[in-house]
Order: sequence, then structure tokens, then C-alpha cells
Amino acid sequence: MTTAPDMLASGFATLPDLIRAHALERPERIAVADDAGTLTYAALDAMMDRVAAALQRDFVANGQAVAILAAPSTAYAALFLGAVRAGCVATPIAPSATPDAIAAMVADSGAPILFADAANRTALGDRLIPARLVSLPEGLDDWLAPEGASPRPVAVAPEDGFNIIYSSGTTGTPKGIVQSHAMRWQHISRNAAAGFDSAVTMIATPLYSNTTLVSFLPTLGWGGTVVLMAKFDARRYLELAERHRATHTMLVPVQYQRIMALPDFDAFDLASFRFKTSTSAPFSAALKADVVARWPGLLVEYYGMTEGGASCGLNATAFPDKLNTVGQPMPGHEIRLIDDDGREVPPGAMGEVVGRSPAMMNGYHGRDAATHDAEWHDAAGNRYIRHGDVGRFDEDGFLILMDRKKDLVISGGFNIYPTDLEAVLATHPDVVECAVIGMPSEAWGETPVGVYVGRASGAATDDILGWTNARLGRTQRLSALHRVNELPRSAIGKVLKRELRDSLA
Repeated sequence: MTTAPDMLASGFATLPDLIRAHALERPERIAVADDAGTLTYAALDAMMDRVAAALQRDFVANGQAVAILAAPSTAYAALFLGAVRAGCVATPIAPSATPDAIAAMVADSGAPILFADAANRTALGDRLIPARLVSLPEGLDDWLAPEGASPRPVAVAPEDGFNIIYSSGTTGTPKGIVQSHAMRWQHISRNAAAGFDSAVTMIATPLYSNTTLVSFLPTLGWGGTVVLMAKFDARRYLELAERHRATHTMLVPVQYQRIMALPDFDAFDLASFRFKTSTSAPFSAALKADVVARWPGLLVEYYGMTEGGASCGLNATAFPDKLNTVGQPMPGHEIRLIDDDGREVPPGAMGEVVGRSPAMMNGYHGRDAATHDAEWHDAAGNRYIRHGDVGRFDEDGFLILMDRKKDLVISGGFNIYPTDLEAVLATHPDVVECAVIGMPSEAWGETPVGVYVGRASGAATDDILGWTNARLGRTQRLSALHRVNELPRSAIGKVLKRELRDSLA
């Protein structure tokens, strides 16, 4: 019998095979937990078999999508992984999308079956979904193959599709990003030193997000335990982390912000933590420093994208003087910076980030033109993915991100990077959080406008605007500042700047 350590030391293994090995070697170890209960590795493996056998019974073919629309749960995990065991492509759908967008994503994926929980079935209303609907949780037992069922073995090649993740588009149908078994193997195998084999990993972001999966999948690949939260709440997170003696977590910056802001944060026992990570949105240097100072264990920020390309890692604990960066390219990952004409920029200059690594998407599902637009090739023909960010490397090879290329404000011919302005505005003592966007201007083409959430009984908006502009360069100054109750965010914490622009138009 091939053991899990043997598989993890090999050049390639599938996650379902790793879970099978863990089920044989550590059957009673808890694999997945949620508020309702737990699944041991033996139970998870058996349920994955029942899911895979039922999909084969229903003639869901190898390579077809299997769509899931639900809050995180142990059942969700088994459905996702069981679909992969059947040779299908797991396709988690974002409940935060509009009902019309959900229907469009299911249609775009070609999934013949959709698993949806009660809340999301209600939200869909009478929309026509071009797939068989299985209701969670009440319809799952009737749909599953009988206990003890075994699916037909499926041969999986590294380049075969593992999952489709839909981008967070706000207009039209989001693009389906096809990630292969080889890409997911890279996410698992590169974490040899992270201690996931003995991990208890807190998951507080949705399972349809790549942010979640790059922590969820390695934990199961190495034989650790995943604790799922159906919905994030800062105090509830700390209570669960303390109860489960959590060792690992992946949180987005806004979650760290809300946790660290709790008045009784320091009263919780978090000494079990060894490894905390963050990705998906800008993470301020001040917040990183606060997490490093008050929360035990390493803090590592990852920079990358769902499409792959290249990733950077910043060990914020080891490099306190580099908290304004996103770190250095990870081993085997290559980043270059290019100008608008596709030429590499000189050392130290700013440019668009393009990257390549062993972990890259196959492409956008059914969208060859969009896939082509997302790629850049060097003189030797090597394929890179455009990250859509503008950045530069410092003298030590740490990447400093300036902004999303699409968010760059060009005012009167000057390039203005909203993150520079946000960094100043955020230091005002009465600003809780903020964003800067470009708005049309007859005089300048575009002009930077600030939006902020303020503290109760704080300074007047005009006073904060004057204070901020006094600290900005003449060409950077905000033309207006608006106070709001909250910033619109995606489910993984990204500020939705398009929604801000629409609300101010």
C-alpha cells in the first residue's frame, strides 16, 4: 500500500487519493468540522465514495462540472471532494452573486447537477436553472449512493480539471477559471514546511473562493483538521479558535481588522497558533504590525491570483521592516514587470505584474479570447499570466504594489495611485476605513475622490478632507470626500470600487 507520506514525497498525487490514504492511516482523525458535527477521515472518505458513485449512477461524465451553491459545511466539503473523486470538476458558486448571475454561471459551467441549500434555493426564486437541483441538506441522503458504495476508479491526468472558480465580476457573467489537478497539487506540495499534517485550520471564508481553498486543500492533503465557519463573526471566530486549539488560519485583511479591534481580544487564549496567513486584498503595514505584536505564531501574507501566475510571500514576523511590501517571489515562481507596450521595465521602475509558475490556470472556461488576453509571453515563448496590478521591486527584491491597473487614476496627465492616497487618509484618527476612486472630471479627465467610514462623533468630513490634502502632493489631492456607513465588499473582503463609483455617479 502506498502511504500518504510516500504520495506527498512523489512528483504528483491527487487529493482524493491522499484522503483515502489518510483514512487508512488515521481513520479516527477529524478531517472536517462545522457547527453541526464532524467527519473523520474514514467518514469523509466513505461519503466521497457515495457522492462519486451517485454521480456515476446519474451519468455525470468525467470532466463535467458539478455545481454547489451553499454555505460552508461538512456536507459541502464531501460533495466538492466526491465530485473530484468521480473525475468531475467541482464548481462552487458564490451565493453573494445575484440570482440571474448564479443561473448564468451554472449554465456557463455546463453542470448537469446543482446542490443548493435552503437559503439559496429561496433566493433563486423561480429562476430557471439548467441543471437538476438537489436540496441540501434534506435531499442529500436520498440522492447519495447507499452506504458502502464504491465508485468506478477514474484515471486522472495532471492537466485534467480539478475545479472551476468564477471570478467576482459585477457585470455580465463572471469568467470561469479552470484549475487543474496539477495546480492544486502545487498548492498542497509546496506547504511541506507549514505543519499542516498536525494542523487545526480555522476556515472563515467561503468555499467558493480560491482564498479559502489554498488553505482548505493543503490541510486535508497533509492530514490535518479543518474547522468551517458558515458565516464569519469576529468574536465567534475567537471562541472557536480557542475551543479547538487552532494552529493555522487564512483570513482576509478586513477579518484581521475586525478581530484585532475587539476590546477583549487579548483575553482569548490563542497560544496554540503556529501559522497565520492572509491574501486577496491590501493588508496595511500598521495592521500587520498589530497582528504580529499581539497574536502568537507566524504571520505570512501571500500575494497571487486565482488564475495563478506567480505568488509572493512575506513573512511579516521575520521582516518587520518590509511590511509595506507583499514579499518576494516564492521558490519556482517568476515575476516580471512590463510597460503598456509589453516591454520589460528597467530595474526599480514600475510596471504591470506578470508571473509564471507551476501553479497556473488552464484558462477561462469556454473563453479562448479572454484567456489569450490574460497572457503575456516572453521572447523565449514562456507563458505568463497578467496579474492586473502595478508594482515595483525594492532594492532587496521585495515587491511593492502600487495599485490595480484598472484603478489607476489619470488626472491632468498625472498617474495617481489610489493606494497612496488611501494610506494617508487612513491615518486620520477618525477614519475607520477608506477607499479612493477615480471619477470623471471635465477639467482633468479624472479626479480622485475619497470615501470613508468614520468614527462616531468624529471630525467633520470637510475637516478630514483638508487634513488629508495638506499631507498629499499637489497633483494627488482629493477633489471630494464622502462619508458612508460601510464600504461595499465582496464575501472575501475586497472593496467593490465599481459599486462605489456607481453610487457616486
